[in-house]
Amino acid sequence: MSSESTQPVNEFDQQVKPVSLWADAWKRLRKNRMATIGLYVVLLYVLVSVAVPILPIYSPSEQNMTHLNLPPSLRPAGELAVVKVEERIATLKKVLQTQNRDDLRKELEIQEAELVTVRESALSGPGHDRVYVLGTDYLGRDMLARIIYGGRISIGIGVVGTITAMLIGILIGAVAGYAGGKIDNYLMRFVDIMYGLPYMLIVIILMSMVPDGTNSIFILFIAIALVSWLTIARVVRGQIISLKNSEFVEAARSMGAGSRRIIFRHLLPNTLGVIIIFATLQMPSFIMNESFLSFLGLGVSAPSASWGTLVADGVKAMELYPWRLFFPALAMTIFLFAMNFLGDGLRDALDPQSKNRA
Repeated sequence: MSSESTQPVNEFDQQVKPVSLWADAWKRLRKNRMATIGLYVVLLYVLVSVAVPILPIYSPSEQNMTHLNLPPSLRPAGELAVVKVEERIATLKKVLQTQNRDDLRKELEIQEAELVTVRESALSGPGHDRVYVLGTDYLGRDMLARIIYGGRISIGIGVVGTITAMLIGILIGAVAGYAGGKIDNYLMRFVDIMYGLPYMLIVIILMSMVPDGTNSIFILFIAIALVSWLTIARVVRGQIISLKNSEFVEAARSMGAGSRRIIFRHLLPNTLGVIIIFATLQMPSFIMNESFLSFLGLGVSAPSASWGTLVADGVKAMELYPWRLFFPALAMTIFLFAMNFLGDGLRDALDPQSKNRA
């Protein structure tokens, strides 16, 4: 005797395989080409950031004064250093043909003497055979290594800041939404007061109060996360209010579940999709805030570097050495675009009422 199938059937009496929310979301996310590309790009950045100590790259802090401001090239650094001085001498000679000036003659003599020194040191000195794919900075440091290590710091700030803001916002929003009454009123009025304060001004004041020699990265975590949890608190509160009178919550209450268990075992898991989407879209804003503070000189302090500090340094010499600005800005821009594409894709994939469901 054959046993009856336990699989559900649709309106056409056809057996259908049940699919969980997360499996369905992953299936629809893969159909979004830009979100999938964004996911792979983000994973690549994270993988490189984690594996950077074992990657075959130069030290980001090692200085070589004979390799100052070398352009991106696949040629050995020693040859580039010599060519750089030779081009400078050729330019001075052309100018002297039209302008017979004593200061230019003295500069030409200095450059010719420097060429002799550079040939002796750069072609046989330490690091003469190095290849700087993305060039060097004003201290002869490898730009590729500094961009990778700078991305590690920037992504770390975004991840830690987002997690901290999520934890604070989720806790306050869940308590306010579930408790209601005076607790909800007091917590939301506090959130309203915090919303009225100038966010970036508070962060700038906190960073400007940091004494020299203090771990600025840790202070930056605190400063950014301190006032960035407000929106997620409101979002979670709204989700909790809409769910706390649902049937499954009433069933949990009737079985004797306490408030803590209902919040953390029943309500928050049902708001996880919204939290993931918000966290994905919030992380780029953390990186942009850090870059803005670093551009003002209030972010990550030397010798450490982030994308923001690299961009700030590149702006100062963008006319003479554009690669010092272009490559850090490009690395940061690609990551921010990837995060936004991924966030948009997750929003569509996790929305049960999305028009893109298939």
